[in-house]
Amino acid sequence: MDPTPPPPDEPSPWAAVDPEVAERMRPRMGAAVDAVIAAVRAEVPEYDQPLEGEFGRLISQGVTAGLDQFIAILGQPGSFPDESVYEALGRAEYRAGRTLDALQSAYRVGARVSWRQVAGHAEEEGMDVATLSRLAEAIFAFIDRLSAASVRGYSQEQSLRAGSLQTRRQALVELLVAGPVTDVAAVEEAALSADWELPASVAVLAVGDADPAVIGRRMPSGSIGAALRPVAVLLVPDPGAPGRRAQVRRALRDRRGVLGPGGPWTAAHVSYTRAVSAWPLHAAGHLGGDKLAVARDHLLPLLLSADRTLTEDLVQMRLAPLDGLTDAAHARAIQTLEAWLDAHGDVSTAAAALHVHPQTVRYRLGGLRERFGDALEDPRQLLELRLALRARDLVD
Repeated sequence: MDPTPPPPDEPSPWAAVDPEVAERMRPRMGAAVDAVIAAVRAEVPEYDQPLEGEFGRLISQGVTAGLDQFIAILGQPGSFPDESVYEALGRAEYRAGRTLDALQSAYRVGARVSWRQVAGHAEEEGMDVATLSRLAEAIFAFIDRLSAASVRGYSQEQSLRAGSLQTRRQALVELLVAGPVTDVAAVEEAALSADWELPASVAVLAVGDADPAVIGRRMPSGSIGAALRPVAVLLVPDPGAPGRRAQVRRALRDRRGVLGPGGPWTAAHVSYTRAVSAWPLHAAGHLGGDKLAVARDHLLPLLLSADRTLTEDLVQMRLAPLDGLTDAAHARAIQTLEAWLDAHGDVSTAAAALHVHPQTVRYRLGGLRERFGDALEDPRQLLELRLALRARDLVD
């Protein structure tokens, strides 16, 4: 069985108006155009300016074409006339820096004045109430279509400009983090093109594979981002400002981030290198449970992870005396060493940390001294042992 055909489209309000009405009203549209333009300029503050340049051309063209098109479609079913003029008006509004509020206000004023003009002519022509009702519905539906076209043009221009602006900001971020700034004028020009005021101080926030544009919308004012490799980053102005870390933490929500050290924008590459170097450690959970890790608070892990091969050699050399122990004995020896070193050699404090009797710690230390020998008495070797213990998780 054939499927049930869809119901026919509802006729447009203007299609229900007698075409003869259009012919009777057409000669009077010139006065309506002037009345609409005058009312818009009087009632919408943003449009109270001389009708010059693109602004004047589009306003005059839009009102004239709108009323001409309205008359042309009365009694005519079918497609809506060309909306490009109204899309262009919306694009021009965005380029002029005005909001949609002004544009929508202008359309409301235009609809009201147009109806007043049409109703006056209709009364003079002796039109009946039914015809007046259809005309009113047609006018307001028609203005809604024009308004929607302008909103569409405004949004298209906004998206186009936003994409272009983000491209320029991406290039600016890449320029700042690539290395020491050698051409200040070039950076200043790039910042001007990206509509970004160069701050006195800036820090780089690494956010992994997160979308920097999404996080950037929640960040402190003036933050800009870029999807770089290996991680996406944002430039955070004035990172030392009161409450700045809390703002960044809120912006991250459930994402992780590493904040590099603040400094002048000419040295943004230093903050970038630090944040990006710390990112893998934070992603692996080595920089604490806070979703925002501040690189300055984790210098030792950063130092130990800077040269992985060197760190692996240190761990292997300093913990080699524990080779050959069973897994349980190895873990117990590591726990005892860490507790004893953290207690600065105080057996009672170490025992309390391990929840064992001090005599147990002394017994274990005796076994460790047999394995490590003089290393447990030599300050330099003790330092290396502490670093090796700290680096174990980083190289595993």
